[in-house]
Amino acid sequence: MNEILDLSINEMPNTEFDCSCGRRHHFSVQEMSIRKGAIYDLPKMVEPFRDGKILVVFDNNTYEAAGKKAVQLLKENGFNIKELLFDTGNDILIPDERTLGRILQAQDLDCSLMIAVGSGVINDAVKFVTSRTKLPYIIVATAPSMDGYVADGAPIICEGYKYSPVAHLTYGMVGDTDVLLTAPQDLIESGFGDMVGKITAVADWDLSVKVTGEYRCDTCVKLTERAMKICFEKAEGIKTRDGDSLLALLEALTLTGVAMALVNISRPASGAEHMLSHYWEMDYIARGLNPIHHGTQVGVATPVIARFFELMEDLLPEGTKELCPSPQEIRELLAKGGAPTTPKEIGIDRELFRQSLLNGYKVRPRYSIMQFAHEHGRLEQIAEQITSEIYD
Repeated sequence: MNEILDLSINEMPNTEFDCSCGRRHHFSVQEMSIRKGAIYDLPKMVEPFRDGKILVVFDNNTYEAAGKKAVQLLKENGFNIKELLFDTGNDILIPDERTLGRILQAQDLDCSLMIAVGSGVINDAVKFVTSRTKLPYIIVATAPSMDGYVADGAPIICEGYKYSPVAHLTYGMVGDTDVLLTAPQDLIESGFGDMVGKITAVADWDLSVKVTGEYRCDTCVKLTERAMKICFEKAEGIKTRDGDSLLALLEALTLTGVAMALVNISRPASGAEHMLSHYWEMDYIARGLNPIHHGTQVGVATPVIARFFELMEDLLPEGTKELCPSPQEIRELLAKGGAPTTPKEIGIDRELFRQSLLNGYKVRPRYSIMQFAHEHGRLEQIAEQITSEIYD
């Protein structure tokens, strides 16, 4: 029971076990290689799909980071390759109707596999399209920037609204530390911010279990806690781009992805801090602006949500507040890893911030500390107080 807790990250693919939560879990990712030089494992990972065409998707940045090498290795090994390049210039690729449609257009009838070379957007876009066209895909990670590499959710934009439909799990994942070392620092900071967000995500899940009776898998909580420990012990090295620390960050992010995959929801890794991030991102896109990296937003939202837990402490169920450190402790952790610490620091203006506190709980149907505050008639008061603390 709970055998997955005894496995290393690269031993977890295709694991099936009876869990103490009462369910039988299956982590159906077939192969993972997270190590130095992992990209050289790609041809072997792709071998079962040799008879068809392989569509490799990247943007101009991820092509230089790993796409060029991936294509070279596959061609040298005799695979039939088609390439799709998104040339975004200085803009950020958005996983919207245009991006998803372009990937679908590039999928030929004899395509047997897609390979996504990138991080958040490339991964999510290819994941979504292949889930709808019933094709397997492999992700070649280019940055330790988010936790969705081996999760089945695919956050996308539809008519300006961000939501996270269920897609499917990747067939395989390649995470090469030599590639990660080339990632821009802002993407590394984004991944660290996303990991910091797990602090309040775990507390939010506990709150919902005690207030609404929502299901929780303690094995998945333990995986998330293990991921946080691996990451936070290496925080200072993340700031200095130490190779071992970046490997620890990717492993931690991937572990939380495993936890999400086991329960088919993002609860082990996503709570109210993600709702604030989604709210800000949708606002930026609606105004025609490039959104700030998702994990960076999650990071600065985490001490804000921790402040909610402080201000609602007198009404919280027993034991919930103990799961959430103080906002100051979380800001110190963010700074230790070189990440921004406040929404103001990353350019979120005062009114957008205030509105996100008032309305962020509506972004997705998931119980959170913000909804808890709303139900107890304190949301407006807390929103005004936190906004004043940060912006006045």
